Amino acid sequence: MKLRKTAATAAVVAALALTATACGGKQGSAGDKPKGPDTSDTKSLSYEVNKDAKVDSPVFEAAKKRGKLIIGAKADQPYLGFEDQSTKERSGFDIEIAKMIAADLGFSPKQIEWKTVDSGARETTVAKGDVDLMIGTYTINDERKKQVDFVGPYFQAGASLLVRKDEKDIKGPETVRGKKVCSIVGSTPLQNIKKPKYGAKVTELSKYSECVAQLLQKQVDAVTTDDAILMGYAAQNEGKLKVVGETFSDEPYGVGLKKGDKALQKAVADALTAHIDNGDYKKAFEATLGKSGSEYKDPPAFTDPK
Repeated sequence: MKLRKTAATAAVVAALALTATACGGKQGSAGDKPKGPDTSDTKSLSYEVNKDAKVDSPVFEAAKKRGKLIIGAKADQPYLGFEDQSTKERSGFDIEIAKMIAADLGFSPKQIEWKTVDSGARETTVAKGDVDLMIGTYTINDERKKQVDFVGPYFQAGASLLVRKDEKDIKGPETVRGKKVCSIVGSTPLQNIKKPKYGAKVTELSKYSECVAQLLQKQVDAVTTDDAILMGYAAQNEGKLKVVGETFSDEPYGVGLKKGDKALQKAVADALTAHIDNGDYKKAFEATLGKSGSEYKDPPAFTDPK
């Protein structure tokens, strides 16, 4: 089943550019303790739970037996995947995508156990069965497909560069030769910027907030990750940071799950299709990434697994 085909990246970038929140992790000199995103609009969102859900899947059966669906997520990406440290509540577009899928599989929001998973541990966490699904700016690529299966892409992003406001030399990836560029361990943007053609001196950390702190402290010259995330940091540090150049990679986000579980893969694809078709996907976008007033764009096309 083919879904409608367009890219949502432009709307996401514009949406996050107007946010003033920061990702979690060590803040250093990146500013005061970040305030979580406004979640007032997402509180009205709800998805009917399919109490008769049946999937011939060992992962699904184990989740039903324990009474909880364990979902790996990000906790430091405002309006994408964010955990409020005071309330422990999760919010963001990816969180809503997870809730939609969970509902179709028969799990209410209270039956979701969230597990924060660092980028470098995602394949291992999914493969070992520590999470049932991984939904958190998880780029689909051939290398990861060797260890996990995906559904999607349900969203399209692209790598870019974040620099200090007064930076004049760095204008894109072709201008980082000899420059210190920071990204996080295990991320696709890290692998891209490591390519010999760019000639960057790479710093690998565990959190993007740590990279941003080092950028502000002039310990590195740039930070690279998906453009949407970087625009959020630029907005948080208004007047200090900026995003430069065109995107230099394709980052198609998908839902990761245990390899070989075709029945669960099909059920997740059906759930995404249904919630896109009935308008839930659009409402979730407008309540999270679209809060800047950016125009909604249909998600990328993907084919349901057979």
